[in-house]
Amino acid sequence: MSTGRLRTGLAAMALPVALAACAGPAPASPGSDAAQVAAAPSPTPPAATATPSPSSTPTSTPTPVPKSSRGTPGPGEGMLTVLTFRGYAEYGGSDPDVNWVKPFEQSTGCRVNLRFPQSGDQMDKLLAQTAFDVVAAPPEVTGRLIDERKVVPLTTSLISGYDAIPRWLRTQRSVTAGGKVYGVPFLWGSYVTLYDSGGARPAKGDAIYSDRGPVTVRNSPMSIADAALALKGRRPKLGVKDPFELTPAQLDAAMALLTERQGERVYWREPIEALQGLAGSTVRLGRALPYQLDILRRAGRPVKAVPDEPTTGWVDSWMVSAQATAPNCAYKWLAWTASAGTQRQAAAWNGLAPANPAACGGAAARVCAAYRVKDDKWLKKISFAVRPSKDCGGRHGECTDYAEWATRWQQLVR
Repeated sequence: MSTGRLRTGLAAMALPVALAACAGPAPASPGSDAAQVAAAPSPTPPAATATPSPSSTPTSTPTPVPKSSRGTPGPGEGMLTVLTFRGYAEYGGSDPDVNWVKPFEQSTGCRVNLRFPQSGDQMDKLLAQTAFDVVAAPPEVTGRLIDERKVVPLTTSLISGYDAIPRWLRTQRSVTAGGKVYGVPFLWGSYVTLYDSGGARPAKGDAIYSDRGPVTVRNSPMSIADAALALKGRRPKLGVKDPFELTPAQLDAAMALLTERQGERVYWREPIEALQGLAGSTVRLGRALPYQLDILRRAGRPVKAVPDEPTTGWVDSWMVSAQATAPNCAYKWLAWTASAGTQRQAAAWNGLAPANPAACGGAAARVCAAYRVKDDKWLKKISFAVRPSKDCGGRHGECTDYAEWATRWQQLVR
C-alpha cells in the first residue's frame, strides 16, 4: 500500500484544493459505483435533521445473538449489509490501494453489501426503511438508535481488538447505556478555531462569536454545543456543565450568542468548504478540523489555530442492528474495523483520528499528530458529543432534546 496513493484520498485531496482555492470550486470527490444509494461528498458527521425525538416507550425487538466458538464468532452467514457514509467502508473503487472490504470478504467468507446514504436526512430514512446488519454513525444518530432499541448490546469478548481501544473511547456515552456497550468506536474528531494569521490574532477560540467576520461554522445543530462551551467560560453563573446537556435557559443563551453577528457568518456542511474559505482568505475565522490546519500549512497558507482552547468533538462508532440477519458476520466486521490495519487506512483516507492508537503509524501518522491522539492532557479538554435528551443523558434533569436543538438551528440558518 503506497502512502502517496493513500494520501490522495478524501483527506489528502484537500491539499490541491487548498493550493487552488482561488481558482474555482473544488473538484468532486471520487464516486462509488458499488453503492446502492448515491455516495456523500465526504464522510463528515452528517448534518442533523429535525426528526422528532424517539418515543419514551421504545418498541421491543428481537436480539440477534452470534454463535461463538472458543470466544470468537461462529461461521459467517454469507451476506453482510453495511450501512455507512462513504469512506468508512472502502472497497478500492476510489483508489485500488484503499480497500479493507475485499480483504475482509476473503478472510471471513462474508460478502459485503454496501449501502451509502447521501446525507444525514437519507441516513435517517435508510435506518427507518432499510434492513441492515451493521451501521457506522455519529453520536446524534447512535443515541437515537439506542433509545429506539434499533441496535443491540454487544458481547465485547467476541470482538478481537476491542480492548486495544482506550477506555475513554469505549466508555463514551454515545455508545453506552444502562451499563451496556452498544457500539465500537471507529474514528473520532475534534474542532479547532483557525484564523488568517495575516490579520490580528483572536484572543480566544470563542472569538468566532464576537469578532468581525466573515466567520465560518459547521451547519449542524450540534454546533450549538460550541456556543454553549463558550458561555461556560464567559458566563459561569449560567451553570453550563456539559455543552451537550442544556437547560431551556442555557439553550436560549447559546442561541442568543449564535445570533450575534449572524450576518457575518458562513455555514459549511462539508469540511472542504471550510478549507476553501480559509485557504482563499474569504473568511477570517473558522471552526474546522485539525487535519485541515496541517493541509493549509503544507499548502503555504497563512492560517494558524488558537492554541489549547477547550473544544468539542465526536466519535463515530459501529453498531449491530436489532434485526441483523448475519450476526456472526456483523461481529467479524466489528473486529475487522477495530484492527490497527483497517483503522490506519480509514484514518488516513478520512482525515480523522483512529480509535485504535496502534493505527497511528505509516499513512496515519500525520493525522494522529494533528489530533494529538497521545496527548492525554489535551484529550481531557475535549467535550465529546452525545445526543441531547430531555433527561440530561439519563441524569434525570430538565434539559432540551435534540429535536428542539434542530428546530432552533433551522430557525437560525434559514
